[in-house]
Amino acid sequence: MIRVLLVALAFLSPLASGAEVVRLSLDGTVNPATSSYVVRGLREADRSGAELVVLVLDTPGGLDTAMKEMVEAILSSPVPVVVWVGPAGARAASAGTFILFSADVAAMAPGTSTGAAHPVAISGERPPEDDPIAQKAVNDAVSRIRAVAELRGRNADWAERAVRESATVTATEALDQGVIELLADSFSSLLAALDGYALPDGRVLRTAGLPVREIGMTLKEQLFSYLADPNLVYVLFLLGLYGLIYEFFTPGIGIGLVGGGISLLLALLGLQILPISLVGIGLILFGVLLMVLDVFTPTDGILTTGGVVSLLIGSFSLFELEGSTLNLSWITIAATVGTLTLLFLFIASKGLLAQRRRPRPLTTMVGLVGVAKDDLAPEGWVLVKGEYWRAHAEAEPIHKGDRVRVVSQDGSRLTVRRES
Repeated sequence: MIRVLLVALAFLSPLASGAEVVRLSLDGTVNPATSSYVVRGLREADRSGAELVVLVLDTPGGLDTAMKEMVEAILSSPVPVVVWVGPAGARAASAGTFILFSADVAAMAPGTSTGAAHPVAISGERPPEDDPIAQKAVNDAVSRIRAVAELRGRNADWAERAVRESATVTATEALDQGVIELLADSFSSLLAALDGYALPDGRVLRTAGLPVREIGMTLKEQLFSYLADPNLVYVLFLLGLYGLIYEFFTPGIGIGLVGGGISLLLALLGLQILPISLVGIGLILFGVLLMVLDVFTPTDGILTTGGVVSLLIGSFSLFELEGSTLNLSWITIAATVGTLTLLFLFIASKGLLAQRRRPRPLTTMVGLVGVAKDDLAPEGWVLVKGEYWRAHAEAEPIHKGDRVRVVSQDGSRLTVRRES
């Protein structure tokens, strides 16, 4: 009887202490916003005394710095962390491979894949093998993923191949090659498989009957996650700049100030998340300045050409994203710079011509008949349509009281002749 009670207490103790399973979901790129979310979730799980944390992972990769923060948080978490790549069709590519290897228990759903962890350049292309800087990045990534794999007792040789050769495996292949420990086709089946699972450090997981609490991203984290795309931030940044310039060239307050201001503020939020180069921002601003100066001081397109060149160089050096699957596409740069530059030149030229054009009255007085109120010899006042106008006699002098006809108008001055 005593033994039965002890066994029952052992199974009920997690429920009595308020233990739970915390579920986190990373569906998208690995960036500072998602890294902050995962780190926050691990801390909340520790404070609540959770039995374990399950991170549901589906990512194409992301920033190396954000991935490093997540891996360090998982490795140092006092609460066991299970990373499950799921559901079917999900992947843990590039930085996601590192995250999968860092888990206490790595699991995948059938129909998923992992691997392809080779570092990439800012343009999204694989750097040349003989590039010493690229080799340095590859060797560093290899040493890190081997260290994590060896710490968790997983296949370190395949982990190295995932980095050097961009090797990938399916869920079944990953289980056969010692990359993961479990296959589970759903979240519920994963919890069932984890019940009674013994970790290498001696801890035994208990999941039967435990409530599952899902910790989602806050609105701020969701916004920052959307703004972690360098292509979106780049387009918003240039739209904001050109929108404010458009507002400068057009009178009144309109869409340029509203749209440009909102775009620029969102871009500044994104620039706080992504690693940027101040030199790149300086070159972009300098390029825009040259184009504006060319409107006021025409130089046959010399300043505009220099501005476009500076804009392109600044665009390619704006983000420091080496080793990440996040990249700024050259197609985005070419399309954005080309389109906005043509629009800017068209709108600025039209606005400048409108400012330089001499004002014209809404109505013309030519052909109307009036009465001379002074002797026009040759200038004086005339009354036309109930209004007094300063007038100049076209030929012979005109006497006061004579009928006159307007033959031309120059602003607020009329040229008249005597009407017979």
